[in-house]
Amino acid sequence: MNRVFIAASALSILALGACNNAASKIKSEQSASNNETTEQPAITNQQMLNEQVNNNQQQQQQQVDPENAGKFSFKEESHNFGTIEEGTIAKHDFEFTNTGEAPLVITNAQGSCGCTVPEWPREPIAPGETGKIHVEFNSTNRTGNQTKQVTLTANTIPNKKILRISAQVNPKDKNQEEAPQG
Repeated sequence: MNRVFIAASALSILALGACNNAASKIKSEQSASNNETTEQPAITNQQMLNEQVNNNQQQQQQQVDPENAGKFSFKEESHNFGTIEEGTIAKHDFEFTNTGEAPLVITNAQGSCGCTVPEWPREPIAPGETGKIHVEFNSTNRTGNQTKQVTLTANTIPNKKILRISAQVNPKDKNQEEAPQG
């Protein structure tokens, strides 16, 4: 009787082990299959997105009639804030006039990093009218000589315009930060 019980127990253990191995093998095959299907479309989707952006930029460039395009005429295209203390939020307005023959439409303004944030007019700027690009530079954790840029995309030829800001950022005085306030 003991032998039958031991044999049945051993057989049960072997059967359970075989099932677990088969189940884990199926799961790992499914996981590998899922990874293949999810990774490939992600790459394809990114490539498609890049192509769409390039096509849109080319179409925008082609659709702008050089004779009737909007045209930026900035009072200045770069601004130096001079020497500022770390943590300062430096602000500047770049003023421009549309000297083109058609309304000027700015479709995007992008800072070169998260510390540089531009604001731009969303409505078309008529020929002869003025507008401004407001730029804020946050100098927190950005010490030393800093040069940043804002890239404007518009219905101009060429369709990109770059504005630059710069500053010499002095680090905060550590003694002032640590001094107890009483």
